[in-house]
Amino acid sequence: MPAKAYWIVRGEVSDANAYARYVALNGEAFKKHGARFLVRGGRAQTVEGEGRTRNVIIEFPSMDQALACYESAEYQAAKAQREGAAEIDIVVVEAYDGPQP
Repeated sequence: MPAKAYWIVRGEVSDANAYARYVALNGEAFKKHGARFLVRGGRAQTVEGEGRTRNVIIEFPSMDQALACYESAEYQAAKAQREGAAEIDIVVVEAYDGPQP
């Protein structure tokens, strides 16, 4: 069974209306690729480093699904609605399944 993967998203929204259009459209891509939101906005406090006002963590069944979602026509169409409305960083990372402290 492949390891799960996550989108770690941090951003600053400058145009709430355009960003809302992006959010309204991105669900199709996420559903198609088995995504599950673990964090979607909400209260946050930066305790070290530079913070952003918008934080999202999305879980995917695998790294392949996480990358396929980003590259999909559905997500790219949604992303086009976000253009100029937000400054976003997205990192796709595979889950860790090794020893724990």
